[in-house]
Amino acid sequence: MTKNEIINLLSSRGEDAKKLRNQAEALKKEKVGNVVYFRGLIEYSNICAKNCYYCGIRCGNDLISRYQLTDEDVFEAVDYAWKKKYASVVIQAGEISTPSFVSQIEFLLKEISRRTNNEIAVTLSLGEQTKETFKRWREAGASRYLLRLETSNPELYEKIHPADSKHSFKERLNCLHLLRELDYQVGSGVMMGLPFQTLEDIASDLLFLKDLDVDMVGMGPYLEHVSTPLYVHHENLLSKKERFEMSINAVAILRLLMPDINIAATTALQSIDSSGREKAIEAGANVIMPNLTPTKFRENYLLYENKPCIDEDKEKCSACLAARIKVTGNEIGYGIWGDALHYKKRKT
Repeated sequence: MTKNEIINLLSSRGEDAKKLRNQAEALKKEKVGNVVYFRGLIEYSNICAKNCYYCGIRCGNDLISRYQLTDEDVFEAVDYAWKKKYASVVIQAGEISTPSFVSQIEFLLKEISRRTNNEIAVTLSLGEQTKETFKRWREAGASRYLLRLETSNPELYEKIHPADSKHSFKERLNCLHLLRELDYQVGSGVMMGLPFQTLEDIASDLLFLKDLDVDMVGMGPYLEHVSTPLYVHHENLLSKKERFEMSINAVAILRLLMPDINIAATTALQSIDSSGREKAIEAGANVIMPNLTPTKFRENYLLYENKPCIDEDKEKCSACLAARIKVTGNEIGYGIWGDALHYKKRKT
């Protein structure tokens, strides 16, 4: 697809959008099967050294209580996922790279492998790190890494981040290349509907993800947070409905561009539409993330406002998502790591 074709598809509505999404769903079933994989989400810490202008847990937000889960909190969540045959968890946190944090994650990875007989695949989403840190975590048991770019336009990147050495588009991109070099399954993603963003930007984002040759993608609508600098632009944004429809179209387009990758049905979609994650699955997504974070911490891990499911315990969240997947006619890939076929083909 050309950039202009993608721009037109992003704007699809009605029957045109339905046709696009049906085509993507058919291709997903053909290439990766009629299966959706669970990734148990553990929001390990909301302590962050970065001050991204769109994020509710940025270091400049003094209105939230900071926390870090105990080892036992993590192991309880992992044990739950293991017994429920999720076969995969995601450890996500704010971006910090202190020696103690790096060592702690290394310890958790090794212990998770030991406690589950290497039967749980671990994805990390812990921001930019050094090559040495990425290597240590890979050797300790992490097999996947999600590092979202949020936008592939360097000029837009600078508008939504502080202008300092901690917020470098070039460095973030370099980290994605390091992860590939160290044999991770590499994931990234973007937001749609950001202030200053155009349809051309989003079309370029999708082509950029294809050029990066990523194995997995998590992307969705930009949702504002009142305690962020970008909130001053909230009255000039596309409507949430428009952001939602464009995000679902983007899932479908990316499935057509990259038929064998893993694509997440992100929680942000459900913040706008109660059936948001189902609609993403019906447009080509094949990964969903039940939240395993202890309930008492969830209200302090709000990257955006109106985040759903913050008061649901693990059992309710699991049952709810299983029902949602059943509605789409897909099966849950219990007991299967669900490695991206794209990664497997690259390896062979």
